[in-house]
Amino acid sequence: QVHLVESGGGLVQPGGSLRLSCAASGNILGIYSMGWYRQAPGKQRELVARFAGDGSAEYADSVKGRFTISRDNAKNTMFLQMNSLKPEDTAVYYCNAVEYIGSGQSRVSWGQGTQVTVSS
Repeated sequence: QVHLVESGGGLVQPGGSLRLSCAASGNILGIYSMGWYRQAPGKQRELVARFAGDGSAEYADSVKGRFTISRDNAKNTMFLQMNSLKPEDTAVYYCNAVEYIGSGQSRVSWGQGTQVTVSS
């Protein structure tokens, strides 16, 4: 199984920046997709950015040009650089990993989440 731990959240003013980290451990070799999701109060969890199976990056329209997803494979860590933050970016941000577990089946793992608050 994959274990994910997020860090880097906090309080930032509009226009500011934060960098989130997600450290992965466990069945790293089985992971074929990783990404960031967020959930604001009263709303459904939504995709922010992710690496698809071919390694390409995908972004939600609301964060394109402001957020950048990256990873350090040597450290089994994924990042989300968030620039030009807006109050509507306020949410709990979750790291997500999808691993192949054999017999055509996959398993989804989530981190515990890290709070990002954008406010003046």
